[in-house]
Amino acid sequence: MPKTAKLADVAHTIRSKNAGAHFFTFDILFTDRTTYEKVKASGALNRTRIAELYGVPEERITHCIAYDPGLAFKITMRRPVTSGDIGETDVYGSQQYIPLLDLELPWDEAG
Repeated sequence: MPKTAKLADVAHTIRSKNAGAHFFTFDILFTDRTTYEKVKASGALNRTRIAELYGVPEERITHCIAYDPGLAFKITMRRPVTSGDIGETDVYGSQQYIPLLDLELPWDEAG
C-alpha cells in the first residue's frame, strides 16, 4: 500500500484569511525546499483536489499556485456568501483552512 502523509504533518503553516469581501485565501508554507518540492512534485495541491476537499465546484477555486521563492502555495477561493452578509459564518476567513489539515499526500520517506 502506498505511503501517505497529511499536509498538516509536513507543512510548517497552514492558514486562511480574507482576500477581500468575496474571496478566502489559503497559505501553505514550508520551512525547507526538499519538503516543498516533494509536495509540489506530487501534484496533490491542485484546483480539482481542493474543490473536492471543500465540496465546491471547481470554478470557485480561482487560484492555486506554487510560489517557489517563498516555499509556499497560495490558493484563492470565492466565498459562498459575501463577508459580513447575512448567512456568513466566518467574517475573517480564519477558520477555513481546517479541511486542508487532513489532505493526504503521496509520501515515501526515501524519496
